[in-house]
This record gives sequence, C-alpha cells and structure tokens, in this order.
Amino acid sequence: MTKNAKSRLRAAAAAAVTVALSCTALAAMPASAGAAAADGLVVQYRTSAAGATADQSEPWLKIRNTGSAAVRLSDVKVRYWFKADSPSASYRFACSWAVKGCANITGTFGTPANPTATADRYLEISFTGGAGTLAPGADTGDMQLRFHQANWQPLGQSDDYSFGRERSTYGDWSRITAHIGGATVWGEAPGGNGPTDPTDPPTDPADGPTLFDDFNYSGHSDPKIAANGWSVRANSGGPGVPGANWVPENVTFANQGGNSVMNLETSTAGTAASTEQTEILTRSMKFRNGTYAARVKFSDAPRSGPDGDRLVQTFFTINDLKAPMADDYAEYDFEYLPNGGWGEPANILYTTSWETYRPDPWEAVNQHSEVRQSYAGWHDLVVTIDNNAITYYVDGQHFGTHGAAYLPERPMSINFNQWLIDLAGQTSTTPRSYDQQVDYVLHVKDQVLSPAQVAALVSGYRAAGTTFEDTVPAV
Repeated sequence: MTKNAKSRLRAAAAAAVTVALSCTALAAMPASAGAAAADGLVVQYRTSAAGATADQSEPWLKIRNTGSAAVRLSDVKVRYWFKADSPSASYRFACSWAVKGCANITGTFGTPANPTATADRYLEISFTGGAGTLAPGADTGDMQLRFHQANWQPLGQSDDYSFGRERSTYGDWSRITAHIGGATVWGEAPGGNGPTDPTDPPTDPADGPTLFDDFNYSGHSDPKIAANGWSVRANSGGPGVPGANWVPENVTFANQGGNSVMNLETSTAGTAASTEQTEILTRSMKFRNGTYAARVKFSDAPRSGPDGDRLVQTFFTINDLKAPMADDYAEYDFEYLPNGGWGEPANILYTTSWETYRPDPWEAVNQHSEVRQSYAGWHDLVVTIDNNAITYYVDGQHFGTHGAAYLPERPMSINFNQWLIDLAGQTSTTPRSYDQQVDYVLHVKDQVLSPAQVAALVSGYRAAGTTFEDTVPAV
C-alpha cells in the first residue's frame, strides 16, 4: 500500500471511529417522536395486532435516514424488545410483505445481557446486501413483519417493552432500537441494555499490525488467494464424516450489493463418498492475542434438497495438537449447528475456548458458552484475547467470557469451514447442499477492540477502497 493510500485509510478509519462513538452517545438520549437524531436513523412503528394477547405480534416498521450520507442497510440492525411468554418459549419470525422484499429481510431472536420485567428477549431485524442503501431523506417503505410462538399458543403483548397498543399508524418510536456496528443510533434500549462497548478507541486502530480481507477474489484458483496467505483445503481428514472430500471448487466468490462475498458450499447425497466439505485457512500460524472479527451468514435450511443434516458452520482460530493433552494447544471457535448435533436436538450456537484434548480415548479441556436458537442470517462475530480472558461478542452483544486458563501459549491460524458431524441427521440419498457465507475477516494484533470499533475500522478500509492488507509479522 502506498503512503498516500495508507493515509487515506487512516483518515477514513478515524472518521468512522468518530461516527461510531458519536452514535454510542445517542443511546443515553431517548429519541422520542419530537427528538429525532439530527444525523442518523429513525425507526417508525405501527402494529396491526393491537390486542393485549394475540396469535402473533405484528410490528410493522419503516427505517428513515435523517442523515446527510447514504446508509447501507446490510450494516443496520433493528431490535424489537419483548417479554417471553415463558422461560422455555421459542419463537418464529416471518415477513408478510416489504417494499425492500422479504427475501432481503431476516429476523432472529436473542436474549438481552440484562433482562428486565418487560424485555427478556428481542427480535433482531437484519438486511441482506440486496436491500441496498438508504439515501438521505429516504425510508425503507413498509416492512410488514410478524412473529409467533413456535407452538402457536397465544402470546401476551401488554408487558412487551416495544409494543405500542395505540400505534395504528406509523410514527417515530423510541422503544425500538437501531444499531450500526454495535452502536445504538436510534431509540432507548430497556434498562441496562445500552451499548457496553468501551468509548475510548485506540488512538489509531490502523496503526496496529492488522490482517483485513474483503474476500475480493475471482474463484478458488485465483492466485491472489495464495499470495494473500490463504489455503483452500483439498487434503482429506477430519473433522466431519470419515471418507468425505474437501473440495476447493466449492469455495466461490460473488458480488452482493456491490461487495464481494465468499461462499462455502457443503453437500452430500447421504454417503461418505458423496459428501463434499469446504474449508479456507491461513497458511501461517502467526495470530495470537488481539481482536478477531468476521461477518458470517449462517443458514438453517439447505440451498437445495431435504433438510436435517447435522451441519457445523464455523469461524475459528487454531494451532496444531503436538501430542495428546499437550498444554500449548489452543483453539477459539464460533460453531453454529442449524440442525443440532453432539446431543443437541435443534439449532444452537457455541463459542468454545480450548486448552487441550486427547482424541482417543476422548478427553477435552475447554470452556464454552451457548445459545439455543436460530442464528440464520448475517451476524457480526468478534472474539478478543488479552492476557486475562477470551471474550466473545455476537452482533455487538456480549456472548461469553472464558478464563485465563484457556489463553493461547503460541500463535494460531484463522479458519472458516463447513462440515457434517455425521450422516445420521438426514438419511435420504437425495442430493442436498448448504451454504455458509463470509463478508470479511479482520485481526488486529495485541489490541482489544469493541465491536463498534471493529465496524468503524472495516468501514475505514472500505471507504479507502482497500480489499486486503496484512501487516501482521510472521513468527
């Protein structure tokens, strides 16, 4: 990178950090109907199911850009906060109709860091690249959304934080929050659930040794992949179905909404010989403490064929196990199981920090956190490692912290893969295939960044037109 390009990148990153921190400050100021943010987003709301109880909740939304610059909707998340009908209740999301197209809108459910009497769950609305951008002064138009209990029992709304019984027409509604890069840019979250990110960024995040890759490649055989330090796996072996193939051709790249996205396709027809798994990893093990981040799209359903396979979709760091129970082994995982597995009956997201293991007989020393719900759609994944702990974030929210006993003793590689635990989840011999997509990956050596700072740094790279940088020294 030239000196001038580097300067432009740093200036863009610094400006993006300033924007992120300004947005964080907005969370402390209720954005009521008469107090819209002067430069940002506004969420408008109405309900078409106004009863205290209903078969389904129907929050209809519009997002309006009140700022002076275009906003990419794929960077925006909106949260509708509610009280679960029981501790074990599970919910399903649907989009009835939307100007932006229901195919470009996803909804997932989460648990706040600090549950309250009116909000111990939230519905998070996200957008694909196909939703495009919002120009200054523009809005999304109608998004006619709904959700219901998985068992279709009536749900109570009168004690839901974001519910507005009297809202029969659209109006600004501060009890629904909007977020960009983990920072709240509209609304007031229920007590204790505002941004928890530090407000003091590194002086210049781009000054730290950094790996950034926007995955802007033509295909798996693009020579830039190897030149940039990646290996697309072709060799046999675990994890996954014994005898399965790791197929480089199934790692592809495509433009979505003006941005290049990597796709990992895994497929099977119910036999080991027909099973094709995918993985891409850095050839160098040179990454240890610092911040790791990626934007990943998980899938609950196959792209084609019958559903039900016990699939694992991942973003992780790892080094080699030199001997059973070796104490210098390290691995830090985001692992999403859309159809369960490992004794789990349904979808679950794990974060796991490994000290060591023995493959035979199996013995593991690790610490994990998990949430049992669907994570279909795009998610911002961040893990930070310092000299005290390993901390995981999903979509700007704290997911789990693991202790010093699991810190890495030596550097690791960075990996993405998608594979099948076994062939017992779906025994059909009908071919089926599953997709996992990756927008970008980022590592900043020896710096602990908040999710908002990660988003600001990525925005800085993109504003500067930088698709790849690696200044992390070899070890």
